[in-house]
Amino acid sequence: MQGLTYKRVSIFCGHYGSGKTNIAVNYALRMKADGIPTKIADLDIVNPYFRTKDSAEELEAAGIPLISPAFANSNVDLPALPQELYSLVQRTDHHAVLDVGGDDRGAYALGRYAPYILEENDYDMFCVVNFFRPLTKTAEEAYAVMQEVSQAAGLPFTAIINNSNLGPHTTLADVAATEREVCRLSEMAAIPVRMTTVHRPLISADTDTPYFPIDLQKKYFDIVE
Repeated sequence: MQGLTYKRVSIFCGHYGSGKTNIAVNYALRMKADGIPTKIADLDIVNPYFRTKDSAEELEAAGIPLISPAFANSNVDLPALPQELYSLVQRTDHHAVLDVGGDDRGAYALGRYAPYILEENDYDMFCVVNFFRPLTKTAEEAYAVMQEVSQAAGLPFTAIINNSNLGPHTTLADVAATEREVCRLSEMAAIPVRMTTVHRPLISADTDTPYFPIDLQKKYFDIVE
């Protein structure tokens, strides 16, 4: 895939099961590999299971600081966010990747930082969509989720990421079959499709479509094995 152009703040939102956390981690790792000072933050106060913190070892090894709630990956998951998040969106000596909760309730956590993000005006807010999930099977359903999240966060989406997959059973044909819906969603929302993601082993040297290759979080492998 060709080189990416990064905004200083990259925000990833999506409905439950969209894979936004996994995409946020892969995006941060790619950004760091491209030589950009990067930090990542877990703003997901909705889903205590799949967390950015699941990839803490990989992020640390790559030199990417992780900011996450004190209770992440414990039996207690309070809707409290660390004060370091303010410096993450206010300081411009690094790029920030934000993993936001899976619906409008999660987006409210992002809302408190929206004034700083809008003032700087150097951000991307990606809607990560999986058209194989129950509540986002159509462009209309996905667009309804986008509207709820955007209103709650106080920030407009800037692009779409097609992360449609069937877990370990996904084929490139499955991904290609969602192209029509993601194009319809792009038209409804009047924003572009930034990328289509595919699990790295599915991409071969002769794959024509410029997919964004991703690796899966270890916890995902623990479930499907």
